Amino acid sequence: MESELPTFKEKNPQLEVVTELIRGQHPHLKGFYKNKNERVVCVKNMTPEDILLYGTRLRNALGRKVVKLKTRHVTKHPSVQGTWTTDVKF
Repeated sequence: MESELPTFKEKNPQLEVVTELIRGQHPHLKGFYKNKNERVVCVKNMTPEDILLYGTRLRNALGRKVVKLKTRHVTKHPSVQGTWTTDVKF
């Protein structure tokens, strides 16, 4: 990882890459976003290629929280009658 981190840093000058050694903790990546959100990814027992993949995923993410949808289909005008289905029983 020591050989690949400087190249990742050069390719992404918009990122601030800081490394620190903390005893007693597993290695992890932290992403701090402008909207005050933070994402943490544990990279314990991962290869350097996988760590760089997670680093690029953190870079490409927007930093928003994940919102769980209440229904499977979303519409501006929900039907009063309910969701259409092919299993109609008369």
